Amino acid sequence: MNALTSARRSRHAPALLVLLALLLTGGLYALMSPAADAEVGSASDIDGGQKLFQANCSTCHGLNAEGNDIGPSLIGVGAASVDFQVSTGRMPMASNSVQAPRKEPMFDAQQTSMLAAYVASLGAGPGIPSAEAVDPTLGNPANGMQLFRTNCAMCHNAVGAGGALSEGKYAPPLYKATPTQIYTAMLTGPQAMPVFNEASITPEGKRDIIAYLMEQRETAPGGLTLGSLGPVSEGLWAWVLGLGSLIGIAVWIGAKSS
Repeated sequence: MNALTSARRSRHAPALLVLLALLLTGGLYALMSPAADAEVGSASDIDGGQKLFQANCSTCHGLNAEGNDIGPSLIGVGAASVDFQVSTGRMPMASNSVQAPRKEPMFDAQQTSMLAAYVASLGAGPGIPSAEAVDPTLGNPANGMQLFRTNCAMCHNAVGAGGALSEGKYAPPLYKATPTQIYTAMLTGPQAMPVFNEASITPEGKRDIIAYLMEQRETAPGGLTLGSLGPVSEGLWAWVLGLGSLIGIAVWIGAKSS
């Protein structure tokens, strides 16, 4: 009993308790982390992706994706980041500019998958979502509208038409983005976009956002969209039509009176 009491009063006890708490926290985090984050492709996909990477990406990102003065390290970015950047044609970049624009992709779907598998094998990171996770028919567009306008509309506009940012950057329009590309963008936060992890927007919430954006492509509630640029285009039309009509009426009245 005296030995137990003495151990409790030891000056090393607080440090030991903190160490045990950290070990417990780390273990729980490892158990609760999404299994998809650690998934990699087959050995043949990884080997093929490595060859593609070294032939097309190593100049900017280093021979082993460790990064250099031109491009950042890709170790730990995960398959989702590669899938987004390559499938949208943003990578490889055509030129060193402020922002990589969307363009026709250089690699087909199989090659993109191989590149993603290789980069994922270098370190755990966000994985590519399943078809069910991005299926807009399973989402709630009404909830997606609320989430999008709370988290995304200040940059991408209320319906995903895009908009200007600072320092020559811009939020691109989302009309051509596939459901998978929208989801992986939220997962990885490309360029000026923040990362929306599960604590920010749940997987179901991400799917709801996709459902909302897909619905905007099919319908135009409220009549003419006027480019879907919000008060800018609406105000311009109000001034042009309103003042134009008033000037026309004034000219007509003047002509009648004379």
